[in-house]
Amino acid sequence: MSETISLQRRLGVGLTLGVVLLWLVATTLTVFIVQHSIDRTLDSSLEETAQRILSLAVVEIFSREESNLLQQVASLRPHEEYITYLVRGANGTPLLISHDVDLSVFPETPQTGLRSTTTHRLYGTSAVSDTFFIEVAEPLTYRRQATREMLAMLLLPLAVLVPLSLIGIWWFVRHSLGSLLAYRQALEARNAGDLSPVEAQRLPAELVPIAEAVDQLLARLRRALEAERSFTANSAHELRTPLAASLAQVQRLRREAPPGPLQDRAGRIEDSLRELSRLSEKLMQLAKAESGGLLAETPQNVLPIVVHVVDDFRRVFGTRLELSLPRKERIVSSIDPDALAILLRNLIENALKHGQQDQSVEVAVSNEGVLRVINAGPVVPAEDLCRLTDRFTRANTRAGGSGLGLAIAHAIALGAGVSLALISPATGRKDGFEASLRLPR
Repeated sequence: MSETISLQRRLGVGLTLGVVLLWLVATTLTVFIVQHSIDRTLDSSLEETAQRILSLAVVEIFSREESNLLQQVASLRPHEEYITYLVRGANGTPLLISHDVDLSVFPETPQTGLRSTTTHRLYGTSAVSDTFFIEVAEPLTYRRQATREMLAMLLLPLAVLVPLSLIGIWWFVRHSLGSLLAYRQALEARNAGDLSPVEAQRLPAELVPIAEAVDQLLARLRRALEAERSFTANSAHELRTPLAASLAQVQRLRREAPPGPLQDRAGRIEDSLRELSRLSEKLMQLAKAESGGLLAETPQNVLPIVVHVVDDFRRVFGTRLELSLPRKERIVSSIDPDALAILLRNLIENALKHGQQDQSVEVAVSNEGVLRVINAGPVVPAEDLCRLTDRFTRANTRAGGSGLGLAIAHAIALGAGVSLALISPATGRKDGFEASLRLPR
């Protein structure tokens, strides 16, 4: 299953990336527009410069004694020359150049109009009936540098905009989804047995139908479970009285019957009625395990309950039960005392019934509040182990039973918010069976 991503994270990251993307698009468009404006302005400056210099150069050349001599304009003071120029005659002979000119920049044959090379932007024009030509050159590096500086100034705010946008959007989204987060926490805080309506306040309009559908589903599930539990409890309760009366009559008939087939048949009927009575008692316990309310309002010490249940079994099974208690005098848990007693009774009954008869059953409570019931016996296959908590499911064994003991223990553990772990072989052994759970604190 793929990892889920919260809606708050999706909105926060998505909106921040959207803002950054829009800023980058706007920056790109701005760079193109401003660069076009800069190129037009600088091209116009090249034209004006060329026309102004050419008019002055023509006057200066006509004033010479030798008009065909090349003359380089001297610099008044040292400076970097951004624009260089070359004035040529009709036959292409250079007549006047700027002080820091690179003649390789200009083509051998003068051309009029604007054009670009790999390194320079050029403009050429003529005067006096194409007798004199001038070409003005500007390095493209200055334009590119200006574009890069402008781009850097436009992108610089992103260093501040991105974290501020992320913080602002994250806060706004969290504030806007506050009711949804509260609804999620209300669902997460519930245990498996709580099917009451979920309290939802100020949910977004888009989520109100979902909350209503959840409440309707919980109500239907609650009614179905209550009907099933009521049927189980009522059936078991109604069977107790007639079963007890029938068992008493069969016992009386067995005592009064002469030795022989009739007495044997009465004995088999008595055993069946006793088994049916135990099944009725198990169904009553199962109804209580699934009815909810398995956590006490006030946590209390569970060690006396464990000792009392083990002592009850010891009166019947003697030394087959070993009890191991922690060094602490108190293990406080929030599980209901009656529910804990039912759970422990079913675990011990299961261990006594399915474990080796010549081996003892160990009941242990650790300092961390882990309850363990361990019995000796053959290893239970993994495919059978995962089905033992199902109702009326038994492993391959000759021992009697209804197959409800571990189902009742599992239902109580689930209702108390913990899990019942079934392990075979038992921890630290090569065989045996272990049932353990951590008591809810």
